[in-house]
Amino acid sequence: MVKLRLKRCGRKQRAVYRIVAIDVRCRREGRDLRKVGFYDPLKNQTYLNVPAILYFLEKGAQPTGTVEDILRKAEVFKA
Repeated sequence: MVKLRLKRCGRKQRAVYRIVAIDVRCRREGRDLRKVGFYDPLKNQTYLNVPAILYFLEKGAQPTGTVEDILRKAEVFKA
């Protein structure tokens, strides 16, 4: 199963996160299938590759709670 989740990058006390599509059996820092976004909580900046995110969601990928909140804030889920 594939999940969309955050992968921690950056230095100590200055974390930034990549939003990645990754197999659930891999650890957080493991090998990802594809990088689909970027999130900086300190500057409150977000970059999303929306076509890639929608592709993985159509294929059955599940976003984690935090990633789902980021996607809702960016209005990716337009119901």
